[in-house]
Amino acid sequence: GRERKCEAAKQAPENSSASSGVCVKAPNSLFLNRSQLPSCSQHQAIHLSHRMAVRAAFENSSEVGVYAKLTNAYALVAIGGSENFYSVFEAELADHIPVIHASIGGTRIIGRVSVGNRKGLLVPTITTDQELQHLRNALPDSVKIQRVEERLSALGNCIACNDYVALVHTDLDRQTEEILQDTLDVEVFRATIAGNVLVGSYCAITNLGGLVHARTSVEDMEELSQLLQIPLTAGTINRGSDVIGAGVVANDWAAFCGMDTTATELGVVERIFKLSGATQEPSKVMGDLTLRSSLIDTLT
Repeated sequence: GRERKCEAAKQAPENSSASSGVCVKAPNSLFLNRSQLPSCSQHQAIHLSHRMAVRAAFENSSEVGVYAKLTNAYALVAIGGSENFYSVFEAELADHIPVIHASIGGTRIIGRVSVGNRKGLLVPTITTDQELQHLRNALPDSVKIQRVEERLSALGNCIACNDYVALVHTDLDRQTEEILQDTLDVEVFRATIAGNVLVGSYCAITNLGGLVHARTSVEDMEELSQLLQIPLTAGTINRGSDVIGAGVVANDWAAFCGMDTTATELGVVERIFKLSGATQEPSKVMGDLTLRSSLIDTLT
């Protein structure tokens, strides 16, 4: 079941305005009915925040997705910058998951060079032994961490994933694909988004929803939505930017957007990631969604 992937992804230029850039098709085994999954509302809820999508800035940059990585099990925040950037994440997340100061290869662009979910974290070969050890010590024991030798070393630009499925750059090395499957425990599909091969740059996805490049066609969104088994919407972030992955980070109960994000864009983020009025307890969200893994394993 791990061999399913698209071999014919269109290699449109990364700055292409083409809207027909997706060439992935969901295997039947991933067509799961959402009604099969238990509702989180069945459990006693803990109200986390009145405003689940929060604006933040790293120094003077609104590209929060460049300087942070957020999953359901941990958050990585770049060292340096203003203490306010870290405190925004800590205020929303610290009661539930560790918020870790980190650098990768001596750089602060940790969100663009790493990729992860609640099960694992992949970092590039530029990651020093000291940085790797720091991450190992700070991450939960259940999270695997793996250093990857990959020509496309900006892993966060080339890969988008949630806890179940990963979309990857069409030229990603086969060995990296296998490591991705093993470490993050995901199904891997080669794809493009609106003609762009940098799928991690042009979308942001969680287990509950996803935001994609504004020029993604309805047909492409439907195909991707079936593949990922989550609702998708096309939009922008940071006052009209198409580079979604750089402008927002999200998990199943929180999202952080750049300071330039408009009220309208913030509303779209809250709706598609199901954050508006959310009162879900993170541990219950993650526990309930594990059922989907077993369903996929059974069907494959």
